[in-house]
Amino acid sequence: MAPGEHTNVGRSSSDRPGEDAGSAAGPFGAVSAITSGLPPSAARGEIVMHWNTVRPIAAIAGYASLCCLAIGLAIGPDRASAAELLKARLAQNLGPISGLAIVAKSKGIFEKHGLDITVSNFTSGKQCLDTVIGGGADIATTAEAPVTASAMANQPIAFVAGMEYSDLKTLVAAKAGVKTKADLRGKRIGFTAGTGSEVYTATLLKSAGLTPKDVTLVNLRPQEMLPALAAGSIDAFDTWEPHVANAKKALGEAVAEVDTKGTYSETFNIVVMRSYLDANPALVEKFIAALIDAEVWMKAHPDEAITAVAEAVGMKRDELAPIWADYVYRVRLDDRLIEILKTHSAWRLESGNHPPGAVMPDFSKVVVTESLKKVDPTRVTLSWK
Repeated sequence: MAPGEHTNVGRSSSDRPGEDAGSAAGPFGAVSAITSGLPPSAARGEIVMHWNTVRPIAAIAGYASLCCLAIGLAIGPDRASAAELLKARLAQNLGPISGLAIVAKSKGIFEKHGLDITVSNFTSGKQCLDTVIGGGADIATTAEAPVTASAMANQPIAFVAGMEYSDLKTLVAAKAGVKTKADLRGKRIGFTAGTGSEVYTATLLKSAGLTPKDVTLVNLRPQEMLPALAAGSIDAFDTWEPHVANAKKALGEAVAEVDTKGTYSETFNIVVMRSYLDANPALVEKFIAALIDAEVWMKAHPDEAITAVAEAVGMKRDELAPIWADYVYRVRLDDRLIEILKTHSAWRLESGNHPPGAVMPDFSKVVVTESLKKVDPTRVTLSWK
């Protein structure tokens, strides 16, 4: 599921630290050593006249050497490294779910790993993966819904890493009297069809002993849910952050969150075409290594990370900070990812939301472990590998 409506187009920037050209003391120190070594008995007049002639030349040569050194340090390596950077195009869902990629770009981490990443921002993971499949980008940040749809359509994609997961949530109108998920019986519930919101809703109802016939389902985009709840046209809605937090802030005590933790987590992942991975294995490994470094940096500098991500996605910092812990950033391939992919695929098969003739995908042929294993094998914990 791609949290397709995650907000706002923002800007990304790269920090390029300057380099120290070094000190001028070295060359001039050498000249002083020559003059201080003159013996008292030497014919000083001749030597002094000779040195007066040489000194301007030596000084000019010293300055020239320093200029060449400064140019070499300040310009040469940058130009050389720029020429050596591996170029790739990233199709990115511009929301906090893409936090690792956002930080890797804004803090220059991609460049430190020898990558020149051009970013195109989209409002859904489906758009990102469709762009990669169509050849308009090389790497996609995307959720499980586009992955399962593509796998069922036999698209030759390679799922190379998960990078984030977070639980979907249920918000209810306080006046609806919903205290537990079983209390949803007879209520009008907003959801977003074709996304993880729909899968979450189906899973939630099943876990509460309910069926879709026991409730009234209302298909809404995430940004439409708050006004619908405020107007009383729905009693509850199922979606992802930051829409739940935005509704809590806007409606205050008029709403409440139902405890559904662990019911269904959305994932956000890195997907490329298999042909691209086969042709560019080193680039994909560098990309994954950069995401891991971004993860380490974010955990060491949470306040700076919140600021960087909020600025990039166009959120106010004080809106992102309270829900920051909901985003679990970790580069990995684990059984939880496979379980979510299978759960989503099972929903597609049960609901008929799949290509004709589709079957449960063999995810051992979709998830490719080699790239992450080469970077950090401890992050690959799949029981079937």
